[in-house]
Amino acid sequence: MKLKISFLFLITCLSSFSQEETFTESNVNINIHVDGTLLVPVEVRKPNLVIIIPGSGPTNRDGNQNFIKNNSLKKLAEGLTNNGIATFRYDKRVVKQIRDGNVDENTMFDDFVTDAKTVLEYFKSKKEFKRIYMLGHSQGSLVGMLAAKEQADGFISIAGLGKTVDLVITEQISNTAPMFIEDTKKVFKSLKEGITTEDYPPALASLFKMELQPFIMNWMQYDPKAIIKDLKIPVLIINGTKDIQVPVNYASLLKEGNPSSELVIIEKMNHVLVPIEGDNLENTKAYNEPHRELSKELVPAIISFIK
Repeated sequence: MKLKISFLFLITCLSSFSQEETFTESNVNINIHVDGTLLVPVEVRKPNLVIIIPGSGPTNRDGNQNFIKNNSLKKLAEGLTNNGIATFRYDKRVVKQIRDGNVDENTMFDDFVTDAKTVLEYFKSKKEFKRIYMLGHSQGSLVGMLAAKEQADGFISIAGLGKTVDLVITEQISNTAPMFIEDTKKVFKSLKEGITTEDYPPALASLFKMELQPFIMNWMQYDPKAIIKDLKIPVLIINGTKDIQVPVNYASLLKEGNPSSELVIIEKMNHVLVPIEGDNLENTKAYNEPHRELSKELVPAIISFIK
């Protein structure tokens, strides 16, 4: 009987040990627009902090949207914090607006930059972290560049665009629906002149509906290659070879803009940061498969850059 009790006690102790947390987790309210999750490693006295900025659309702190759940940014944050680096990831302001049932159609790209700057200033004022890095994924790459300038200790781009968004969309239309290329160019010509237009085919309505045009007009004024050139801080550029949204050559364009930056191309990694062995069907399915693990090279590349 004593042997059984001792054995059960040993199992309990081992179970408790295995569940010991390597980091603390807390929700932080930055302001009325920004809420996020802060992870801090428990065994590091004054860790570095990575602020993770989500990509396009109503993307939340975990990298998810309605009907799309992959937990890409949550897995990235936990992977970094399990290796001694604090992380803060936050919902885009539009996520909170949707949750509250009060969507502001006047939200501009510049508002996302303001939010990222506010997050950075908030944590700089706390003076609890050794160095603070901005990490932007997809659209968040350009947001992070603009926010990091002269403020952050380093910048990390993952799947960031290497051209202005009008050129990116024009390129995508040329590759997927070339019959609409002239219509696309005509719309962007108007937007460059600061004029919204209803002169576009119905097939392009999801791109160019009137309520979106002011946002695109605001976004397209920023050239990522030119902006990254102005960064005087350490820069890491990461892209995956299986990214069907952001091709590898965009990372090369960013590298050209900032020759002193570090460029890491991860074989088989897709846009939601997981390895893809098969075709585009597997790739698109992975956007909604949260059980998939991150590409093994991703977290080590960021750790190496920071440490």
